[in-house]
Amino acid sequence: MEYSEKWGSDIEDAVSLALDELKLSRDEVEVTVLEQPSRGFFGVGKKLAKVRVEKIKKEPVIEEKPAAAKPAAEKPAAKAATPEKKQEKKPHNKKSTENRNKKSKAKTINIALDDVDIESLQTTEDHEALTFLKEITEKMGLDLKFSAKTGENLVYLEMSGPDSRTVIGKRGQTLDAIQYLTSLVVNKDKDTYVKVVVDAENYRAKRQRTLEQLANRLASKVTRTKKQVRLEPMNPYERKVIHATLQKNPDIVTRSEGEEPYRRVIIELKK
Repeated sequence: MEYSEKWGSDIEDAVSLALDELKLSRDEVEVTVLEQPSRGFFGVGKKLAKVRVEKIKKEPVIEEKPAAAKPAAEKPAAKAATPEKKQEKKPHNKKSTENRNKKSKAKTINIALDDVDIESLQTTEDHEALTFLKEITEKMGLDLKFSAKTGENLVYLEMSGPDSRTVIGKRGQTLDAIQYLTSLVVNKDKDTYVKVVVDAENYRAKRQRTLEQLANRLASKVTRTKKQVRLEPMNPYERKVIHATLQKNPDIVTRSEGEEPYRRVIIELKK
């Protein structure tokens, strides 16, 4: 493979994913930024970075015999070129190492969810989570309706309305961010942890079905091609769905690799 195009939360993240796929180091490739990232507000309007990472094609070295009359004049020029090449490589390697170290320390939003028996919960119209959700989405300029149900150490909140797609975001990233913030508010200064589930238009159940279908489709591909498949980085809940879906497949084994938030699932044949 001569090149790879990848999306990432920022340019360095996208480059790192491409380097992993190409199995090359930073100084062996040329990077072209196809799309610049933008942060947006609480994930709304957020754009990922996209890069094209291409292996540098080395020109064949052709040794020319120096003319008999000018051997001394040509040798100094060849020596002078060597230090310049080394000086160019050092900053790239150092910067790449520093960025990878920063990413390895990044915290992930753990949104792993167990199945929620919604029917057994009690409807409520007065809850701090509900109040927080209404305030934050109003400030985001979103038109939404809310409902809340509670159980033992659990609060389930559902959003619906014209701006449901916006509040979900790409692959549920905005929804996950809002859930994380709501959980912080609910559990502040609490001795007992309260589990918070924020959903919109039943997105989480739909997403789970999509992941199950993806897992089975990729498992069939691995069985057919005899080659492993590396998925894009996923949060803990989504990785759990992939592992659980393929757990009983007699021909397939799954594992996770990498560090949060760039940890991914590998699907491969059982040895």
